[in-house]
Amino acid sequence: MKLYTKRGDDGGTDLFGGQRVAKDDLRVEAYGTVDELNSTLGLAATACDQTELTAIFTTLQNRLFDLGADLATPTVADDAAGGGAGAAAARKVRRIDQTHIDELERLIDRTCEPLPAMRYFVLPGGTELAARLHVARTVCRRAERLCVRLGRSEPVGTQTIIFLNRLSDLLFAMARRANQLAGVEDVAWKPE
Repeated sequence: MKLYTKRGDDGGTDLFGGQRVAKDDLRVEAYGTVDELNSTLGLAATACDQTELTAIFTTLQNRLFDLGADLATPTVADDAAGGGAGAAAARKVRRIDQTHIDELERLIDRTCEPLPAMRYFVLPGGTELAARLHVARTVCRRAERLCVRLGRSEPVGTQTIIFLNRLSDLLFAMARRANQLAGVEDVAWKPE
């Protein structure tokens, strides 16, 4: 199979299940931003030499592929009743659910346990790894905003926005932990 198909040359793309949409469709923007988030995590992982955090990266990148597939596969109630291609695709995809959120909450608790209490707002920075994790956190927040907007016009999985909200919290905790493990203080915000 060739890498290029030429199907997107007209500015369109296919969702899982066959529905054709423009490449700037809000659903494509949402799962494209999740893909961007996954890439930023891959970049952050290259700067990580802490085994405690390395294992988390692998888990998160796999979950983000799950989320991308979820977002690329609209729920199709009408088609599901008729048993069309969209319904078949929707049945194949693992949707983000409460088990994924529980997993993130366990990771957040475990990552935060050794951290000192926050006494000030933290600026992105410290170590290179922490800075990369803060970039990932901000991309995650953008993905969350896009999913909120998408949810106003089309069905989005009920746990999707909660998942992204928890994930951004985890990325913040990981950035703080990365600094702590490297013996570097978090960068404190000093308002004027």
